[in-house]
Amino acid sequence: MRHDIQPNERAFSTKEVAEEVGIATTTVRRYGQLLEQNGYEFFKDGDRRIFVRSDVEVLKKIRDSELPKEDKIKEIVEEQKELLAGYESRELALSDTYDGTDLQDSDQMKEMFRFLASELAASREMNVQLKNDMDELKTTVSRLKQDHHVISSGVGNFSQKTHTKMDKMMQQQKEQYDELLRQEQEKSEYLQKELQEMREEQKKVWRSQSEFNERLEHSVKHSRGTLGKIMSLFKK
Repeated sequence: MRHDIQPNERAFSTKEVAEEVGIATTTVRRYGQLLEQNGYEFFKDGDRRIFVRSDVEVLKKIRDSELPKEDKIKEIVEEQKELLAGYESRELALSDTYDGTDLQDSDQMKEMFRFLASELAASREMNVQLKNDMDELKTTVSRLKQDHHVISSGVGNFSQKTHTKMDKMMQQQKEQYDELLRQEQEKSEYLQKELQEMREEQKKVWRSQSEFNERLEHSVKHSRGTLGKIMSLFKK
């Protein structure tokens, strides 16, 4: 347990520590967690850390260290253990710090009131920080809700646009298919008409040829009859 608090020691809120060290409040909390996990002791009010000047200097050392954060934190924890070993163990409770005889000493009375005033100031600082954290949390939740609404609206709009584009593409494909089908039907009808005309022309050619053949055959037969008569005359 820590026993190195000084008279009139000032307590710092997480926000004040972040501003003085020049890091984010989330980084202050993360460093605090890493320190505690390695055995570092903070003054506590329940589960809330109370930062004092020595804690602020520790965070600055972590910030400025060229070592990996984990190694620097372990080094700082060892230094704190050595430092606390040099202090005599004493409780912070008023009943254990001051007895009836001590209260007769005006200097000790002043020190006690200064200590109580410091504790009260620290409590007020923690309350202010708690309120600030709550306000920050509310703001974050509100932003998350807005972001969710924006994302949901964006997804809905994207989905609607996608469906519209797909419907348009399907309609265009259908129109193209219908046009190609119409063109193929026209080609088929044209080819059928051409084929029919060729057949009719072929029939005409066949009929003309047949008529020519019949006339030729008739002429040949007639010529043979005439030739026969002439030959018979010579025989006589």
